[in-house]
Amino acid sequence: MAEMEKLAKIMAGTLFPGYVIGLSGELGSGKTTFTKYLAKHMGINANVNSPTFTLLKIYKGGLPLYHMDAYRLEASGAGYELEEFIYSDGVCVIEWCEFAEDILPENFLKMDIEVTGENTRKIFLEGSGPYAGIVEEVGNRYRNQIRICVPC
Repeated sequence: MAEMEKLAKIMAGTLFPGYVIGLSGELGSGKTTFTKYLAKHMGINANVNSPTFTLLKIYKGGLPLYHMDAYRLEASGAGYELEEFIYSDGVCVIEWCEFAEDILPENFLKMDIEVTGENTRKIFLEGSGPYAGIVEEVGNRYRNQIRICVPC
């Protein structure tokens, strides 16, 4: 998972208040692993683990990190009062973002993680608004350093 850490380090360098990352991928694809590495490169020293049963975990850092797991939200996300964290001045990472479509902002960075082998992944990044430039920058500057597909 060294490449997942490289990607998290790269992404940590693009963060700003209000940043939203939506993660999707099958169980065990590396969504929480990516978030752990992102927190590390944000200077957060806490033990980051999956918020599957709590829906939300908050980590304090230079920018707060709001780590959500939307798997149990029944495809809408509405009614759980998570919007105050998504539309905040922190960084919001939403695992299983496809189950929170109704509450996601118009512009966010989406990262699809595809399992290609026991220890290999293919990463697809897409973004709109300010995130489109981030996707382009990551793709142009780091395509040869990590295996990502921006878009293929």
